[in-house]
Amino acid sequence: MPDSEEADGLRAEVDAVIARWNPQGKALLRAMAGSGAGAGVVLYAADDANTTLVRTELARFEPRVDLLDPAATPEAAASLILFDAGSVIGADMLALIDRLRAAGRPVLLAMNGFHAYQDWRAIRERSLALLAARGITDLEVLAVSARLAAAARATDDSALLDRSGLAGLHAALAAATAQSPVDGAERRAAVLARVLADTRSRIEEQVTALRAGGEAARIREERVALLAGRDGGRQTGLAAVRSQVQLARVDLTTEVGSMVRALHTRSRAELDRCDRAELRAYPQRLQQAVGELSVVVDATIEQRVAETARRVGTGAPVVRRHDPAPGLGPDPAPRHRGVEDHLMIALGASAGVGLGRLIVAPLSLVPTLDVASVPVTLLLGAGAAYWVVRARAQLAERNHMSQWVGEALINVKAQLEQRVAAVLVDVEAELAEHVVTESTARAVAVDRRVTELDALARRIVAERPAQLSACERDIDTLDRM
Repeated sequence: MPDSEEADGLRAEVDAVIARWNPQGKALLRAMAGSGAGAGVVLYAADDANTTLVRTELARFEPRVDLLDPAATPEAAASLILFDAGSVIGADMLALIDRLRAAGRPVLLAMNGFHAYQDWRAIRERSLALLAARGITDLEVLAVSARLAAAARATDDSALLDRSGLAGLHAALAAATAQSPVDGAERRAAVLARVLADTRSRIEEQVTALRAGGEAARIREERVALLAGRDGGRQTGLAAVRSQVQLARVDLTTEVGSMVRALHTRSRAELDRCDRAELRAYPQRLQQAVGELSVVVDATIEQRVAETARRVGTGAPVVRRHDPAPGLGPDPAPRHRGVEDHLMIALGASAGVGLGRLIVAPLSLVPTLDVASVPVTLLLGAGAAYWVVRARAQLAERNHMSQWVGEALINVKAQLEQRVAAVLVDVEAELAEHVVTESTARAVAVDRRVTELDALARRIVAERPAQLSACERDIDTLDRM
């Protein structure tokens, strides 16, 4: 390169172009301006596929930096300690750093595979904190990813290569391995040629993208996709609310009917075991059972409502109603005696007289006792008639109470189903309101993003000629190098 002031001015322009388009290359040139004491770097790392990939990707950079084995090259200028980005520096690694620094060797730290760990920044900060606790504050932990570098090379993506951190690590290694001024000048010339070629390639890549309108096409595609879902999923959400609430209504109604039928079956079994006193007190027992059933139904409704809200995909609170237990309706009316009761009295008396005659038949064989058998026959007939009438009355009372229980539970079932319907109406209204609120917020966000995209597209179209001219000027600057 000429040494005149004009050449120095041109050099400043070239440096500006390199710094603007290829910051990693600029860092490499800056690093090559230093001097070191050796040409190799001792690599301390696990012998696995990730380390092999780091070696392979670093070998593609110029100038080439040799990564040496610790046992074979104990007097290398610098040491590179490579560890996984998912783990914090351990005690053994800290001890190794202390030994290397005590021997006066430059130490570089790099964590590989940061792309695979979302919390890699926190892990790096923790590692730096451990180093600072030992008084080591001049070391930086470089985050690199050999896999991102390989992907960038496969897709020819310079931006992805910069993100991988391999170029920065290479620049640091090159600075640590720069040797004598002569050797450094030769290496710098080779590096400069490589950096210039890489910078020109990046500018030409940008020119191709500007002329092809790739950014504008991407913006149009994003805008179309946003407008396609502009309602924010309102219709889909409301349809999901309606279907899930309807399903919950069917399930809860069926379950309430099953619970009421089970209570009816249990009540009939209890009535069969009740005497006349227990039959008179049975309405209170049934009301208590209905109250317990109401508590179970309320718990079932709350559980199903929560499940419905979860299926709809909202964590919004839903309305829960706690109504009192359903009433049984009017108490059972007194049973009126009818023709059947009088008929049973007659039949009971007739059966009792016949039974009495049968019992006292042997007495009729004795003439003196024949007259005495008549009162006995009448007493037996009256007793049998009383028993038959009492038993018939108890059966009639039981049947009457059983009929009343059936009618009362029909009323209870209707009230519980009404409770289910009322709760689900409130739930559907609140879930629908929540869906509408969320979809409105998403629609507003979509409108805002569409407005931003429109402004960005107009700016890109307006700035494209100026950007192309700037790119052409930068290429011309490099060509005059």
